[in-house]
Amino acid sequence: MSAGHHHQLYLPGDSAVHRLPPQCKLLAIFAFALVVVATPRERFWAFAAYAVLLAGVAVAARVPLTYVLRRMVIEVPFVLFAFLIPVVGLGERTEVLGLSLSVPGLWAAWNILAKASLGVVASILLAATTQPRAILLGAQRLRLPSLLVQIAMFMLRYLDVIVEEMRRMRVARESRGFEARNLRQAPVIARSAGALFIRSYERGERVHLAMLSRGYSGQLPVVQDLRASAAHWGTALALPALALAIWGLTW
Repeated sequence: MSAGHHHQLYLPGDSAVHRLPPQCKLLAIFAFALVVVATPRERFWAFAAYAVLLAGVAVAARVPLTYVLRRMVIEVPFVLFAFLIPVVGLGERTEVLGLSLSVPGLWAAWNILAKASLGVVASILLAATTQPRAILLGAQRLRLPSLLVQIAMFMLRYLDVIVEEMRRMRVARESRGFEARNLRQAPVIARSAGALFIRSYERGERVHLAMLSRGYSGQLPVVQDLRASAAHWGTALALPALALAIWGLTW
C-alpha cells in the first residue's frame, strides 16, 4: 500500500511539525478551522492574528512562502465568486472606485475570502508536512470509518496507475492518426472512457483477489508506529488553543 514516491503536495523534511503523528495534526487543523469559522467577520485583527499563527507554523516546518502561494491557486474560483457577490448583492449600496457595490455583499465577500484563505493555508501546511498515506492512517486512528479510509487509500494508491493507463490509451489513439478536433470525435472518446472503466474494474478485481490470497480480512495492516505522546498532543494543539484564546478576546 505504500507508494514509491512522494506526493507532489508533500515537502520532505525533518522539522518538529513533520515528526508529529498525523492524527495530532489532523485534529489540530480541524479545531483551528472551527475557531476561524466561528470568528465574527467584523474582527479584522483576529484574522490577522490567525495568519500570524499559520506563519509561525510554516516557519517551524520550514515551508517556503513561495511554496504556499503557488498552491493557493486552488482558491481562485472562490476568489472570483467572492468578487461577484458585492456586484450582484442586494441591500445598501456604496461607491468603491466608481462602482456601486452592495454593503452586505462586501461583508460576505470578506468573510469568504478571509476564512477560506486561512483554511486553505492550514490545509497546505498539513499536506506539506504529512504524507497522504499517513494522513489517512491518522484519520483511521481518530476512529473514522475504516471502510472509507481504505477506499481513500486505494484511490490514492492507484490514481497514478489509472492516469498512466489514460496516457497510454491517448498515445495509442494518436499513433493511429486520431485527433480530437471537434464533437464528431466524441464517440471515440466515449468508447475510450468505457474501456478505461472496464480495465479499472478488472484491475480492482485482481487486486482484491490478490489481497484475499494474502490473508486480507477487512483490515489493512499498519506497519508504521503512529502512537502519540502527551508532548505530541500538546505541541499540535497549541495552534487551536492560541486561536481559541484569540477568539475569546473577540467577544
